[in-house]
Amino acid sequence: MALNYIWFFFFIIAFAIALAKWIITGDPLIFKAVTEGIFKSANDSVDLSFKLIGIMTLFLGFMNIGEKAGAIRFLSKLVAPFFSKLFPEIPPKHPAYGHMMMNFSANLLGLDNAATPFGLKAMESLQTLNPSKETASNAQIMFLVLHASGLTLIPISIIAMRASVSPPSANPTDIFIPCMIATFAATVAALTIVSIRQKINLFQPVILAWIGGISLLIGLLIAYLKIFLSQVQIESFSTILSNGLILFIFLVFLTGGVYKKVNVFESFIEGAKGGFEIAIKIIPYLVAMLVAISVLRTSGAFEFITGGMKTLFSYMGMDTQFVSALPTAMMKPLSGSGSRAMMVDTMTTYGADSFAGRLSAIFQGSSDTTFYVIAVYFGSVGIKNTRYSIPSMLLADLVGIITAIFVAYLFFGN
Repeated sequence: MALNYIWFFFFIIAFAIALAKWIITGDPLIFKAVTEGIFKSANDSVDLSFKLIGIMTLFLGFMNIGEKAGAIRFLSKLVAPFFSKLFPEIPPKHPAYGHMMMNFSANLLGLDNAATPFGLKAMESLQTLNPSKETASNAQIMFLVLHASGLTLIPISIIAMRASVSPPSANPTDIFIPCMIATFAATVAALTIVSIRQKINLFQPVILAWIGGISLLIGLLIAYLKIFLSQVQIESFSTILSNGLILFIFLVFLTGGVYKKVNVFESFIEGAKGGFEIAIKIIPYLVAMLVAISVLRTSGAFEFITGGMKTLFSYMGMDTQFVSALPTAMMKPLSGSGSRAMMVDTMTTYGADSFAGRLSAIFQGSSDTTFYVIAVYFGSVGIKNTRYSIPSMLLADLVGIITAIFVAYLFFGN
């Protein structure tokens, strides 16, 4: 039900601000911009869905080969001791474990194209266990809130943008550690928030061991990249690691399929058919959400809020450098492309190596796109009642934003 009220709230706020701007300025083009934005977002939603078809078809085809070859079952056994504590509703050795692990792994390495198909497959698996098909289950909420926290090891796309803006950053990788800290804080917050709601004890030895082990590996990776590799070597390492892993997964699935005497071609076709069906199914959900986000953006709501915050913090005698980067943080839960555009605009306006430019990059790397995730993932399985998933995601986003501001001042403050 939360999605219904949030969707309504977006429209009311946007129309109220647009009306106020028209009353103050008398400019009728305000309403034209909002209307044109609505139609453009509706078209963009359909275009985005169709662009997903090819990626979904490819990955779901290979996923089906992996399932028949036993790779997903093996992965499920590997993570079952940890996941069984976070997802007590899921039976032991259920394929959902493997699907979720594939999604988290893809997110960790910044493989957006792979993360979405794996995640949608995980939601489909979890939906088979859901007793109320239109209401999100505890397992679906835990999975999606963790997914939306967007834990990523190497923000390669952000580094690339910092290197490509004009003028480019003198050191595009200097936001790497702050991004890692912010996104890790958001993920820990997401895990804690949902665990409290679902009464899951996070102090169990297995959970502590896994979280501690992951934290240690992340720390060692950060140390290795920053101490032993140059900027060019970091970018090369990131590219090889991310793209090489995709090819490795495909090769393992194919090899395992042939070894298990699976008809890999027919299995690929069988799994690939689901890609088209899912991409078409999510169109109405994407149209509804992206149109609501569009009216919020084109009405000038972001400028109104950031302007008010800057005035407030100035009045309180606080440093306001961070306010210039806030549009990226505000747009991030709503639109990935929108927040990316905000980040580029901030870097272009203030400089890639300015405080605002660096902070906008950290904001971009601190979490995933909450409302896009809600629309696509819940929409793919027909969930209408999202329960407490949206407040949980937004609260985790807020932790990521606050952490990003803190580490930006720690690393780059004057």
